[in-house]
Formats: sequence, C-alpha cells, structure tokens
Amino acid sequence: MALKKGEQFALFELETPESATRSDEIPEPDQPSLFDVDDIAPLETSSDAAAIPAIDHIVAPPDKRAKDVEPEPTPASERGATEPAALPPASESADGHAVIVTAAGTYTPSGHTLTGPVDSIEKLDKLIRWATLTPLGAPAQIWIVGIEACEMLGWIIDPGSEDDVDDMEILRTRAAEELTAILHATLTPMLTAGWELRGEPGHVVHLSRTTGNFTSMVDIFIEPYVWTYWNKDFGWGNRVGDMGILGSPTAGTYLPDDDLPAAQELGRRLAWCAQHLGVLPGPTPARTGAAIVDKIKRDRTRSGKGIVVTVGGPVPPLDGEPRGDLEPAVGWTRIPDLEELSDATQLVSIDQRAAYLASAGMLEFGYGKPRHLRGENALDAARQSKTPFGLWHVTLPPGDMLALPPALPLPHPHMLADQPVQTWITTVSLDALQTSIADGGIGAELDDLDITEAWVYPEQGRALDKWAKILREARKVAVDTGDTAMKRFIGACYKGYIGRMVNPDMWTAKQMQHHHQPLWRAAIIAHCRWRGRRVAMRIARETGRWPLRTVTDSWVYPLPPGIDIADDSDALGKMTLEKSAPLTEDITVMLTDARDTHEINLALKAAFTDEDEGNI
Repeated sequence: MALKKGEQFALFELETPESATRSDEIPEPDQPSLFDVDDIAPLETSSDAAAIPAIDHIVAPPDKRAKDVEPEPTPASERGATEPAALPPASESADGHAVIVTAAGTYTPSGHTLTGPVDSIEKLDKLIRWATLTPLGAPAQIWIVGIEACEMLGWIIDPGSEDDVDDMEILRTRAAEELTAILHATLTPMLTAGWELRGEPGHVVHLSRTTGNFTSMVDIFIEPYVWTYWNKDFGWGNRVGDMGILGSPTAGTYLPDDDLPAAQELGRRLAWCAQHLGVLPGPTPARTGAAIVDKIKRDRTRSGKGIVVTVGGPVPPLDGEPRGDLEPAVGWTRIPDLEELSDATQLVSIDQRAAYLASAGMLEFGYGKPRHLRGENALDAARQSKTPFGLWHVTLPPGDMLALPPALPLPHPHMLADQPVQTWITTVSLDALQTSIADGGIGAELDDLDITEAWVYPEQGRALDKWAKILREARKVAVDTGDTAMKRFIGACYKGYIGRMVNPDMWTAKQMQHHHQPLWRAAIIAHCRWRGRRVAMRIARETGRWPLRTVTDSWVYPLPPGIDIADDSDALGKMTLEKSAPLTEDITVMLTDARDTHEINLALKAAFTDEDEGNI
C-alpha cells in the first residue's frame, strides 16, 4: 500500500467520507516538501500549540545542534583534487522502512510528504499501522524530529538547568528518568490497542504487536532526547561525542538547527545507510555493525554458502589470565636525544587508515568449542604449518636480552625489559613474535616461547570478510563524495562493534549472543599493533628516524624538511598523515627540558593543540 510520489493520505481527518479513496487525483499536499525546505516560511503555531507550556526554561540539551562548529575536514589525500559542492539527495532506499515525523507533517526518508501533523498518541498509532513499514536489518523506524513534534505527543521533560549541576551526568540521568516516566504515562492508548513495550522506553521506544503468528516490531526514535542516553559510542563524560546516525555536535556533523532541514538531512542519512549498508541504522553505531553481521548471517544461512557463526566465543578459563585486555593496544612515549631534534622542523603524526576495519577483513577467526591442550600437545599445535586460531600460554623473554631497537616500545605490551613474563597471547601475536626484528617481531623460535598450554578452535576462517567489505565500500563512497558525517558514522560502526565484542552484557538476548567474541577483538588489536611496529621498523631503515610516541595505531615523529613517512596508497591499514605541527622553539625547549615521558606527552599535546587552534 505504497503512496505515489508527492501524494498525501488524509489519514487524520476526523470525518472521512466513506467513498474517499487514495488515487492519483489527490491534490498536492499543503505540508511543505522536504525538497523545498529552503523556500519555506517559518511555520505558524496553531492556537492549540500555543497552549502548550513554554520550554524556554528547560535546559538546552548537550546535543544541541551546533551550526557554528566547522565540520571535520576530510584529508586531502582522501578527498581528491576537488570536493563536491553538495551531497547527493536522498535515494528511496529507506522508503517503506522508516518515516520521519516533524511538527509540520510526516515524510518518507526520500522527502515525499505523507500526512499532516501527528498531534496525539492515537494518531501515532494510526500512522504506524497505516504505513505498514517493513524491517531492513533492524525493526522499522519512526523518527520524531524537533521538540515541537514531541510537544504534540505530550513528551515534554524539565530536568532543570545545566547551571544548577556540577556534573552533566546528573542532569542526563534525571532527564532519562523523566523521559521514561512521561513515556509510560502517555503510551497507554497504544498499549491498550495491542502494542507491547520491549524493555524500558527512553530515547528509543521499542514496540511489538502480535497478530496470530505474525509479530510486527517498530522502533520510535525521539531525536531531541537522544542526549539522555549514555553509551560509550556516544562519548559521554560532560562532553557529547558521536551520536550515531545523528552525528556529532562537537565535530559539526549533527543535524541542522531547524526541524525541516534536520528531517531532510536525517532522511538522506537513513537512505544512505539503506543503500550502502543494506540496513537501517541501529540505536548505536555498534548495533548498526551488528545488524550488518546479522544480515550477512541470514543470507549465508539461506544460501548455504559462507561462514555462519551462531554462538558466542567467551574467553576460556585461563590460569594466570592477564589483567585487562588479553591483547592491549600499545601506549608508549620516550624522551628524545638532543641530536634527533637538531635538524627537525616539524612534528608529524601518522596513523593506519581504518586500522581495525582493515584487520577485521583479512584475519581468520576461530569459532566452535575450543580444545584445551597442554604440554607437548600444545607445542605440536603451534608447529602446524598454519597455526590454529586460539590462545597460547607463553613466556615472553626480557626485552633487554634481545637486540631490539631502544627507540621503539617492546614488541608486546605484556613484555618487560628486565624479566621474563608468563602470559596468554593470541595466534596473531604468536606468529608476529616469530617474525624477524626487522619485520616487527623478535625472531623467536617456538622453543624460546616455552608454550605450556593452549586453547585452539576447531573451525576458523574469514568470518568478517564480507562485513568488512560492505563497510569498506561504504566508507569509500563517503570519502569520494566528501560526506564527512557518514564517513564518521562508518568509523563509529566498526570501532563500536569491535569494541563491544568483549562485553557480554551488550549481547544478552539469545539471538545476539554470537556477537560476544572477545578473542576476535584481541586478535584485531594484536594485528594492528604488530602492523604498526613493522611500519616503524621500515621507516627507521629508510629514513633513520624513530617515533617519540605511539598510541593504538598512531605514531608521532620529529622530522626535518623533505621527509614523507606516510604510505603512498589509499588502501585500508596503510599509514596516512593524521596531522603535523611546526617544531617551534618553545616546543623544542619543552622536549629538551622534559624530565619524564609525561612532560613529553604534554609538549606533544601543546604542539598539536596550538596548530589546531591556528587553523580554526
């Protein structure tokens, strides 16, 4: 029952003639089309709307759209010679799967007007039933955009002012509690009509309705109140970070201030996700990444082709399990020699392009029930021509006993300089440690590592290859078109999903437990770390230059003029120029006078901060 383009259905007329039908002869709607938002005069509020309590005293939410913040620039190496003047309009890929509701009316994501304003819960119920939306990798979605649309539904909260609290988390918690309470109080007509709540309502209201053997689900996203939700994806901590498909207020990629342009841009992003990811965006980027995995899983189950992982892979019971991550990301700084700085004129930071995504697509991951091996059996498994995916209990030799370059971190974060360390490592690290020092390893023989135990998996393969391919190709589209918002969203999707693999609390539902894969995450981190070290060794051979600092997949170097250490490739995982800053006299003094690595970090931070401020 799809509408024709530009058609409006008189869904909410109180007295609809029995003979009325939807046809091509229905006149053009009075509601403005999202394609014409620039030409729309400010909407006048009705007398009913005027009776709604004023909200001037309500705190401006931390996610207030910041039109004065400049968007994050796309690196020139990824932008190409020229950047498009405007992004392409929304496709119709999300039409039939999502509807956008504003105070002015309702719209398809592609911008076609559907109905007039939704000014009651009963009309919201009627809209959902009439629209007959279908899922797309996620339940169908209704997006409520703008505080005026919330007012019409009675969804008004008053958590107070940010001036009255020392910690914004207090305000956020209070607002979230008020939102849940007001939703419980106002959703009664829908619950009476047969809808059921899935979980507690908040900035997303999960609804389901069963008729016979068929269950329909719909998620209502309340855009003005997304800031009430805390999640690591959203970067809360008195500073709002990336808020999923809505963008980042601090990076200038959040929706426009005005409701209709905001609805237009949201529609474009929903359509973009449907077209390039094959799914609607989830409540968080991590959930979007999971939705792509699940869509691939369903396709492979139907076709009988490809790897299908149906169970989680929790960390096996380990004796002497390391604290924290199995495979920590590297974080290291050193104090430079004076001669290193004598001819240097700039500080350059390079990092791997989409590092985690690159590793996720090329690594083979284990699945199934792991076998516990001890002694000679564990060593025999490691001697196989292709090392099976798993965990290995090894002894890392003291770094000082090896001919390692002093101007790099030790090859594994668990390694110590002055004593051996017994620990568990992934297959990726086991293979990496056996490579030569020039290739980022230590040139170890298996006997040198004293393997005493192992957990190995019966099956292994590139379980995330298609997932990584979809995200990689979508990222390329965003880069090629200068679509900063969607490039950032893609990054948040793969980083968020890989980051949440370690946490079983994220995947408690039975149908979601296969996303709990902490060993996959550990292998990805280990692979990025080793690849970065291998590049650092190559740079040292080619230029004689060594890094001062590395964090995760980025490296900072002091360099003289004329030396380019970034890779001449746009492939994922290659080193790209992240930022550069002049090595001023003040920064040089800070580096030469530094008494410890903490002061070196302060100097590097000051250098790049000064450069960033100079570019504003």
